[in-house]
Order: sequence, then C-alpha cells, then structure tokens
Amino acid sequence: MTQAILIVDDDPAQRRILEEVVNRDGYRAIPVEGGKEALAYLDGPSGSEISLMILDLVMPQMDGMAVLKQLHPHRPNLPVIVLTAHGGIETVVNVMREGATDFVVKPVSPERLHVSIRNALKVNALTGEISRLQKKQRGKLTFKDIIARSAVMKQVMSLGTRAGQSNIPILIEGESGVGKELIAAAIQGEGDRAGKPFITVNCGAIPENLVESILFGHEKGAFTGASDKHAGKFQEASGGTLFLDEIGELPLDIQVKLLRALQEGEVDPIGSKKPVKVDIRLISATNRDLLQMVKEGRFREDLYYRLNVFPMHIPPVRERKEDIPDLVAHFIRRLAAEENKPVVGISTEALNMLCAYDWPGNVRQIENAVFRAIVLCDGDLLEPSDFPQIASMVDGYAQAVMPRAHAASEPAAATAPMENNPDTEDYESLIGLPATTPAYVGHVAREQRNTLADFARSNFSDGISVTDSAGNVRKLEDIEAEMIRLAIEKYKGHMTEVARRLGIGRSTLYRKVRELGLEVRES
Repeated sequence: MTQAILIVDDDPAQRRILEEVVNRDGYRAIPVEGGKEALAYLDGPSGSEISLMILDLVMPQMDGMAVLKQLHPHRPNLPVIVLTAHGGIETVVNVMREGATDFVVKPVSPERLHVSIRNALKVNALTGEISRLQKKQRGKLTFKDIIARSAVMKQVMSLGTRAGQSNIPILIEGESGVGKELIAAAIQGEGDRAGKPFITVNCGAIPENLVESILFGHEKGAFTGASDKHAGKFQEASGGTLFLDEIGELPLDIQVKLLRALQEGEVDPIGSKKPVKVDIRLISATNRDLLQMVKEGRFREDLYYRLNVFPMHIPPVRERKEDIPDLVAHFIRRLAAEENKPVVGISTEALNMLCAYDWPGNVRQIENAVFRAIVLCDGDLLEPSDFPQIASMVDGYAQAVMPRAHAASEPAAATAPMENNPDTEDYESLIGLPATTPAYVGHVAREQRNTLADFARSNFSDGISVTDSAGNVRKLEDIEAEMIRLAIEKYKGHMTEVARRLGIGRSTLYRKVRELGLEVRES
C-alpha cells in the first residue's frame, strides 16, 4: 500500500508523463483533468487517501489558484505542488499565500519533481505528528485524529463521543497496546473539558510506598524526604481529566482512599490538616478482568461499581484487521520521515502478510515492527523480508526470512511501455535525456521516440531481438544496451554520428555508455 498522489492537469500528455514519474517513484498516481474534478475526488469516499496534490496553475474553467482557495480551508494539511510555465515572483508569492507547499516551473525534470514530492511528504508527516502531540498535550485531541475505519472501532468512537458530553466515570477495558490512553484523550477532547488538563497516571509503574503521595499529594515534612509540599495528581487534574491506567494494580488500602475521593470530591494530602476540594473527570483503564479480581478479593467491589458506570471495550487488532493497512501506512509515513529513509509504502505481499498476523501486542507492536522494517529496508517499499520475525510466524512466508541476496545490485524491472498514442508522450523514451533538457516538451518526446523506433526497425535484422529464448519480451534496458552497442559498431565508434542516428545528445550517449560499461574506440 503506497501513498496516493492526485495529479491535476488539463493537458493529457503532461498528465500522462506526470503519472509515469509518480508511479516510477513508488507512489500511486491518480490523474484528473481539471480543478472541479479534483475537488470532487477529494470530497468523495476516496479523498482521504490522497497524501499530496500536483496542481497545474493554468487550466480552463477552474484554475489552480481557485482550487487552492477552496481546498485550503477544508484540507489545510494537504501538501500541494504547483506546476506552471510562468514563474514570476508575484505568482510564486500568491500561490504560497494560498497554501501551496512548493512551486515548480515547467518543464520540470523527474529528479526535481522527485525531490519536491519527497520533501513535501516528509514535512507533512512530521507536521501531522507534531500537531497530534500538541493536541493531546493541550487536551484537544478528538476522535477525528484517531486512525480507525473498522465497524467495531467506529462503534467505540461513537460511544466515546457520547460519553465525552458528560462527566460520567468511564472504565476502558482492553489488551495492552490497543490505545486506551488515546481513546481517553479523545473522550476529553469531545467534551466541555477540552483544553483543560489531561493527567495520566500509570498505576502499575508507581512504587507502592509512593502511590498515596503521588495521587493525593503531601505537605512539607509529612514524612522523611518530604522537603517540599507536593500537589498530587488529583489536584493537578482539577478542572480537567484524570486518567488512571492499569487501575487494577492499585493496592487495596489505596483503593479505599480513591473511593472516598471519588464520592466526596476531595482528597486528603499526607500531613494535611484539612481535605482539598477537586473537580475532576475520571477515566480509568485496565487490561485485566476486574470482575474476576473482585471475586478473588483483589479489588474492592464498591470501587469497581463506582468506576464501571460507563464501560467501554477496545477490541484487539486481531478483531479489527481492517485497520491494519491504515495503521501501517501512518507509521511508515511518520517513521520514514523521522529516520530520513526513502520508504514510500509497502508491497501488497508484505501487507497481506501483516494482515494475516494476529498481533498479540496490538497497535504498539505494529509500530515497533514497522520501525524495525524501515531500518532494515534498502528500497522504496517494505517487503516481507523486512519483517523477518513476523514472516517466520505466518504460514507461507517463512521463505521471506531469507535475506535478499541481490536486491541492491539488480536493476529495477522496466515498466511496461505505454500505448502508442500520438497525443501522449512516452516517458520511457525520455529517460535518456539529461536533467537539464526540457524533457516534457511534446515534440521532443515524439521526435526521439520515432527516431529510436525507426532505428530499431531498420536494424533488427542485424541481430537485435525483442524476445528472449522463452518468448518473453526482454527488458527495455537490455534492448537499449544492445541497440547502442550495434550503433557504435555500425558507425565505427563515431559518437557524433551514433548520437545523431539514435536521436539523443552526445552527453546522454556518453552517460549511457558509462552506465552500461561499454568500451568505445573512436576511429
């Protein structure tokens, strides 16, 4: 699953070339022919999949500037790369004011577009993560910021939205790593306490002798080491929300004091002469069966019913596998940007493997697995071999544990050639042009394509074959190498004549000769 890029251009030839460039870089290109079509697509059911837009500035009916003005209020975080043949300073300033991420003057080389896309997606991924962290810190995270499309998670979020409108105590149950704290933060962000303190306490991580002090506070000199007055978590959360994670780990004596604090709305700091009033909204969470603990006498029954007024169960990942592709895509974007790796997506085979795994560690395990895979990956897409631990536990993927011996050295398979359409330029025929050449000029593309085609037709009889011994079509680079070698032999090493006959520049010819490792002796 790769990131989708929306290409908006009224010129079909330009649109086809941009689509080819985007696909070659490992992204998924979605071309549309105008501004209205682009906005309609973004408003449609698949609009949320778009990670970036490449937008032509000059178009009939609705130009790029009008698209930006309508787009930015609704999708302010969508990066937009604007393409135009006119690169005046005033134009650049105007499009940047309307929210464009980058501005590229036509004709643009594939290398320039590649860099622009990578930079825009990297900045957007990091900006999005920072925005979510800031929202959570300010207590304004909502369910719109949570990645979930499965029916069971939509039901959870619907319940959470309703619960957020009141101060009812909530008990969130679910396995470790399912995102209980994230759900709790979103519940606060949906209610009147949004923007107020959101204080988290992991009850299982507090030393037993410090639990009371941390929760309820203490006065100066209340016990050995109490050199200063300390306001507990209840007082810190006053006016906002207190989230008690792993509440089943609380000792029984603290459970009694917690029950009183909830019933009376006040806490007794250690060493204090009088109680302190607090106004909190309590959300607790556990990965244990509290009812069973009540039966075993390890959790107070009266406290259980005080906490379990509005129970919510967060299903594990194995029960909502529809969320896995979106979660994986999110972690790839963020972690690849953080690690400065050129990973843009995941192969279908690898994604199918991840969807077949049960993920006992849930979302936290998915994040860690993607992190490790990105560190291991040497290409643009994550493959099954980048998840060796997962592959070894999923039927049919054990072979993926074996290292890819020649992955870094083998050339990428050539993309299938496009249809021979005189109204579109074949990007395959343009890859030989140097970066400084205006490669997207239509007549140049057609002239080069036709010249190479004529040369090939006139010389196939001299030994070039387009199929291998098995009858399959050979790779384009292999045919190109043989064609160049034949031309050099035919014209006895006169590189000027060879370049002219092939319809390419001498600098391009010499570059290809070096890349192919051919020996040239000019006579």
